[in-house]
Amino acid sequence: MDDRIIELLSAGDQEGIALLQKQYGNMVRYIVRGVLRDAQDVEECVSDIYLRVWDRFGTFRSDRGSLAAWVTAVARNTAVDCLRRRRAPEEALEERTGASPSPEEEVLRRERAAQLRRAVDALSNNERLLFYRKYYYLQSTAQIAAELGLTERAVEGRLYRLRGRLRRLMGGDAL
Repeated sequence: MDDRIIELLSAGDQEGIALLQKQYGNMVRYIVRGVLRDAQDVEECVSDIYLRVWDRFGTFRSDRGSLAAWVTAVARNTAVDCLRRRRAPEEALEERTGASPSPEEEVLRRERAAQLRRAVDALSNNERLLFYRKYYYLQSTAQIAAELGLTERAVEGRLYRLRGRLRRLMGGDAL
């Protein structure tokens, strides 16, 4: 089905969006509901996601990853953008008026991000999935617990140990 969706979207055929919604609609909603809580915000964001897919499909490269991975990234990033737009106006103003990082700070930030990626890659599959649920998909502890069949306390304990392990893998206490 992915090949057909890619073919249609590449040709600018709107049937590709319909097939994409059929194939990945549940996944997209799952991702968005992990970031946004309000049902109306979720609906608006899901619409934004399909519009973004349509507008930016030219950036999709099958040699760099699957359609599912690309749609997941678009959904997550769009949901986070929607969340940022809904934050309090003073927070947005504060963020916009803050000083830009210096070139040195930007280099340090990139090095730290690369170090974190290496540390996450060193985690077990279960730890990595927990990390992504909490810190990439922004799922609540309650949602993670419900979906994994655990108590919230058990999830909190695993997250605590996970942060400690990441801290050690990154070489210290500063995380």
